[in-house]
Amino acid sequence: MLGGRVMIRQPRVGYRAGTDPVLLAAACDAKPGQTVLELGCGAGPALCCLGARVPGAILSGIELQPAYAELARRNLAENGLQGTVWDGDVADPPTALKQFSFDHVIANPPYFEPSRGLTAQDGGRGIGRSGETPLADWVAMAARRLKPRGHALFIQRAERLPELLAALSGSLGALELLPLIPRPGRPPRLVLVRARKDGRAPFRFHAAEVIHADAPHCDGSDNYSDRFRDIMVNGAGLPFSA
Repeated sequence: MLGGRVMIRQPRVGYRAGTDPVLLAAACDAKPGQTVLELGCGAGPALCCLGARVPGAILSGIELQPAYAELARRNLAENGLQGTVWDGDVADPPTALKQFSFDHVIANPPYFEPSRGLTAQDGGRGIGRSGETPLADWVAMAARRLKPRGHALFIQRAERLPELLAALSGSLGALELLPLIPRPGRPPRLVLVRARKDGRAPFRFHAAEVIHADAPHCDGSDNYSDRFRDIMVNGAGLPFSA
């Protein structure tokens, strides 16, 4: 990932990270010395990408599946990064984690509800795609673990945006929406949503960002737009517009 700056070990069979954790990490406005917690960190690709872009960020994660949590620890170490990864459930986090609060909480929750998601033969991949924990529990966990004025950042499928906004509106403020369009003329497939603890600013709907150039993938290349190639290959940030 990031043009080879980050190397991630992943299961041969199971949930495999794509572009989404890279985009989540790029949109996190962490500064050196600030603390970041990722909910459901999997094998740690978002944490590793964030650590590569923001040296000095203090990284933490919680992961339900022990094998993935161990991979996250290994990936952090092999990329020269320090971090703490707890084994545990977002809906019932370990006591040790409850002792900490964070400047940023980021999350890439499962995209599908169990009744609607496609069934995966591998258990790890199935949990990564569709989980039993409601989005509201992910948001509640983020709100509890944030410091005052801290930011929560979620990436999610566009069709679950109403559910995510409803959950965020109940516990956080200053909501901001950044749609991600796969290519020009298409509707958004993914959205980034940011909220702030104790935030009072009105809701902001930012201009959509286009991930791929207009031409199809006829040559097998990734075909990113210039802006997203800078994010995916060079480790650039994806800030919400000023």
